[in-house]
Amino acid sequence: MAPDDRVQLLAPAGAELMRIGDVRPLQPFAPEVLAFLGELSEVLCADPRTRTLPDLYAFGFWCRRNSLEAMRRSYPEINRRLGRGLVFHIAPANVPVNFAYSLAAGLLAGNANVIRVPSAEFAQVGIIAEAIDDLLSASTHNVLRDHIRLVRYDRDEQDITASFSSTCDVRVIWGGDNTIDTIRQQALPSRGFDVTFADRYSACVIGAEGYLEKGKQSSVAQGFYNDTYLFDQNACTAPHLVLWLGEPGAVQRAREVFWSELHAQVQGRYALEARSAIDKWANALRYVALHAGSRIVEGQDNLITRVELKKLEPGIENWHGNCGFFFEYELVNLEQVLTIVSRRYQTLSYAGIDKDVLQNLVTSGRALGIDRVVPIGRTLEFALEWDGYDLIRTLSRLVTVL
Repeated sequence: MAPDDRVQLLAPAGAELMRIGDVRPLQPFAPEVLAFLGELSEVLCADPRTRTLPDLYAFGFWCRRNSLEAMRRSYPEINRRLGRGLVFHIAPANVPVNFAYSLAAGLLAGNANVIRVPSAEFAQVGIIAEAIDDLLSASTHNVLRDHIRLVRYDRDEQDITASFSSTCDVRVIWGGDNTIDTIRQQALPSRGFDVTFADRYSACVIGAEGYLEKGKQSSVAQGFYNDTYLFDQNACTAPHLVLWLGEPGAVQRAREVFWSELHAQVQGRYALEARSAIDKWANALRYVALHAGSRIVEGQDNLITRVELKKLEPGIENWHGNCGFFFEYELVNLEQVLTIVSRRYQTLSYAGIDKDVLQNLVTSGRALGIDRVVPIGRTLEFALEWDGYDLIRTLSRLVTVL
């Protein structure tokens, strides 16, 4: 790809844009990559700006050296693997730090990486790009200088996407279904392939008795707040449907405690815009009008909008809202969950239920969806196993020797 003034190169400054295509692959978890990401972690966590940006701090904490070493031990065959070559990452527009996790996965798998960051000038993007640029200018990390290109250009410039696509070995697309369909119109090399992270839907299940007995209701509410309100429920991991399991009396008590504790979290931390308040109230009214027996649960204010379902039916994922809009339903048994789970379901978060029970539900029940089962409060935690992909094994190739 020839230089193009429509492409802003954020890091490393002054580098040749497409020299990266000639870089030879590394083995997964190469020492130079571990050193680079470990130092990036230190720089980000020490930056005073990070204190006001929890998602940025979370990324810095995730890529600390000890954590990466622990991840490496999960891949005993890495001495027989090499990166696939060049990975072109297209980050989602509405999650500021996602691009950094995608870059880290590409580096850890042994690849050179071109990353299209969000067009919006999020502070997190600028801070990470600045830190990466500074590190790559040092002689200690110069070996990785041609393994990273952070670029920004308008998403409508499809000829630029086509140029990057024509040279990559893997294209990683984070975005909605329409975004993926549009980008897939740009051809890949004959051995290239896409790894796509499409629109997904997530739910939460709470065992009433276990939730009440553990005595951690405040911490569960704080975790649920982080899962949902930090990104206005726009992240695919954010639960929109809350399912209750247990005896009716226990469920009633658990619901009262849970929503009261959550309201205390939201009231002190979240600013609901007028337009969002109107939108979610309209969505609630529309759903109730079309589904007899469902009802809007009366609350203290409009910070939390709840719709209690009369029936648990497939297709509920098509009704998800944001900014504190939740459906809820009292299960007769846990197996009911399988009746609604489609391929669009990503994360099932939980509290008050043993995780082994939920794993058995998904695997033995042969669920069409659900790729992650995590405790409430941890839905946003990135892992190298994501959306059913093992990113290290997917973004690297196995060298067979007989």
